[in-house]
Amino acid sequence: MQERILIIGGGFAGVHIAKTLIKDSSFQVTLIDKNNYNFFPPLIYQVSTGYLDPSSISYPFRNLFRNKDNFRFRMGELQEIIAEENTIILDNGRLSYDHLILATGTHTNFFGLDQLQKHAIPMKTLEDGLQMRNRLLQHLEQATQINDTSLRMPWLNMVVAGGGPTGVEICGIFAELRNKTIRKEFPELINSGARIYLINGGGELLSPMSKKSQEYALKNLQEMGVEVMLNTRVVDFDGERVMLKDGSHIYSKNLIWATGVVGFKFKGLPEESYERGNRLTVDGFNKLVNSENIYAIGDACIQHHDEQFPDGHPQLAQVAIQQGVNLAINLKRTRKGEKAEPFDYNDKGSMAIIGKSRAVADIPKPHLHFNGLIAWFIWIFIHLFSLINYRNKLRTFYNWSIEYLTQNQDLRLIIRPKKE
Repeated sequence: MQERILIIGGGFAGVHIAKTLIKDSSFQVTLIDKNNYNFFPPLIYQVSTGYLDPSSISYPFRNLFRNKDNFRFRMGELQEIIAEENTIILDNGRLSYDHLILATGTHTNFFGLDQLQKHAIPMKTLEDGLQMRNRLLQHLEQATQINDTSLRMPWLNMVVAGGGPTGVEICGIFAELRNKTIRKEFPELINSGARIYLINGGGELLSPMSKKSQEYALKNLQEMGVEVMLNTRVVDFDGERVMLKDGSHIYSKNLIWATGVVGFKFKGLPEESYERGNRLTVDGFNKLVNSENIYAIGDACIQHHDEQFPDGHPQLAQVAIQQGVNLAINLKRTRKGEKAEPFDYNDKGSMAIIGKSRAVADIPKPHLHFNGLIAWFIWIFIHLFSLINYRNKLRTFYNWSIEYLTQNQDLRLIIRPKKE
């Protein structure tokens, strides 16, 4: 009898556990996701700024797993878990399982600020990236029709909340667009005085990275004309003004929310299963506490068994990938009657790109730091290698090559869904 494996979520963790399990015909694997495609979150901001086409960072699940007899895909959203019956309820039906794996990741946390949630632009999904691209391009077009400089500025000012890799990379690409592309394509906006703000609640950028990386990122962003505001928080946004904690405000219609994520909660799991950020508590084998056949991996879970990460592993792609593979191997071992192995995270480092030939990379073993052109090449190679399919790799490499050689990309299209 095949063991029925249900995987909820097709991100880094979900795809890698599925790819490992389907190699064993003793498992019947069903992947469930609200989208019919996998996408690469670290490059969403490049879709939103017109450097990449959505198809460069996404790929359909059915194509990815085609001709796999023991794989099934179900498009749907998880509504409830009935653990005592080994059953889940989706928005379009119900399924039974022998093992349930939650790889649902996280979603944007607006910290209960309704106005901010209504008007800010999140950076979590492919839809967010397309929405951001459409909105920013429309605002640029609107600005060209306004002659009064004071009235034009809110359409052009860019405010990014969050000083992590996403916030730093978005600001870097905004600076390059302002200093190069917009000057060529929007002559009406030359010398318009558009400003880019990066707002971070902490006292440094790229807080998980080394001090050298933090200082390099700050110095280069400032050289590129980004106004970095540290120890400052966004507390509200009404669509016209970005309100800050100190009582001041910035006139802008463009607030990109690149800070704060929170996990999903599911009916059927007890409240005590969750910790901060709605992360599910799991043991060293990614099994939910007080459960025999429900697991959580990636950003959806938190482990405390690792002495190097007593407060849980960072919510990074590498953690999700490694946990997915480790759990798949353990399920195979358990089926054969062998002993499972606890998860042991292999930290491969952190990196962030700031601009053309500007990047930082920290390699923990043997404690190496790179910046500038070398780090930029490392970033390019790692991100190309991490894309899920060779077609994605080729498309992305082609688009990046065109941009690098010509400083001209033809992907800045305003494509809006038809209004009902």
